[in-house]
Amino acid sequence: MRDDCIFCKIVKGELPSYKVYEDEDILVILDRFPSNLGECLVITKKHYESLFDLDPALGTKIFDLSQRVAVKIKETYNIDGLNLLQNNGASAGQQINHFHIHVMPRYDLDGIVMQGKPIDPTETEFNEVAAKLKLG
Repeated sequence: MRDDCIFCKIVKGELPSYKVYEDEDILVILDRFPSNLGECLVITKKHYESLFDLDPALGTKIFDLSQRVAVKIKETYNIDGLNLLQNNGASAGQQINHFHIHVMPRYDLDGIVMQGKPIDPTETEFNEVAAKLKLG
């Protein structure tokens, strides 16, 4: 736990939240400033800065739980779609340096735009990147 982290303070009960789920590793709360009603945050109880230092077994558990939350949102609200959003680092939009996933209900005309400017790599570039990133 870190004293300067808002999510650590929520986990410790020092700040209020609207809990949806809690176990020994994970807390799910309603987002305080949601894009749409029902948006949830799936938060690790232990402080991890980002995906890069997250325990892989916990990552599996978090993704499974995020799917359960997504299904519950779909069953509860008449949503048109859903985003799972997980940012790592300021350049990727991470505002709170504590691992979390946004489970965002979406509607056709909600006005939310999440699109970058795509690039158009050459075939050579694709082949070079694929070779560099190939998992063994």
